Amino acid sequence: MTDKKYSLVLSGGGALGIAHIGVIEDLENKYKNKPSEIIGTSMGGIVAACLSIGMSCNEIYKLIEEFSKIRKWIKLSFDGNSIIKTKKLEKIFFDIFGNKKIKDTLIPLKIITTKLKNGKVKVFSKKDDVKIVDALLATMAIPGIFQEKLINDEIYLDGFLSDNLGIRFAKHKNIIAIDVLGKKAYDKTLPNNFIKTNNVIEMFEKSMKLLIINQTLKNKNLLKNKKLTIIEPNTKEYKTYQFHKYDELYKLGKGLIT
Repeated sequence: MTDKKYSLVLSGGGALGIAHIGVIEDLENKYKNKPSEIIGTSMGGIVAACLSIGMSCNEIYKLIEEFSKIRKWIKLSFDGNSIIKTKKLEKIFFDIFGNKKIKDTLIPLKIITTKLKNGKVKVFSKKDDVKIVDALLATMAIPGIFQEKLINDEIYLDGFLSDNLGIRFAKHKNIIAIDVLGKKAYDKTLPNNFIKTNNVIEMFEKSMKLLIINQTLKNKNLLKNKKLTIIEPNTKEYKTYQFHKYDELYKLGKGLIT
């Protein structure tokens, strides 16, 4: 891989996506060449965008460390279709990316989102005259949780709804994909919490993971004439909302590159 062009694909997964940083750090230490393009969904899209403008893994980790202080970016909404407004998040993203557009990145960037009107995937790339900030607010717009994003009169939702691991949009023959919501993210046992509400929440998250695992498996089977390497951190002991465990999640990504 050291002398070949490759596409780096980063999955969505909420807080689990912090593990991307550990894997990427090891990749950079072993292979000196950078990816020729980066594709990201949801949290993977945020990490991908940071990498695409030249941020180091250490800088991204420090950003995540700040991100773990949820009060800094959480603003509850009492109207509309979501429980969290994204105004604070938008400011955080603007402080990083400013008015840069996807076409302005140092490494070609693709951000996976989902069109509300038909549920189909939309990949924002250098072909689109779209700001990075707007694409990120779209790719992380989990229905009911984060505000939907309006871009050019089209409403977009989180990319995981249509393609959580965007391997089918890779340009290059060689693909390295980091999947934090793969089979190693799925705990086959039933939840056994004392409080029933916790069991219900866990069962819902398990169901979503199953849907995403099957979605990725289908996309893998569609790939032709590609050399795909998937790296799966073992994230099954963690929840997608546990941003406060950022250091543990980062370390889950370490030591997986042989």
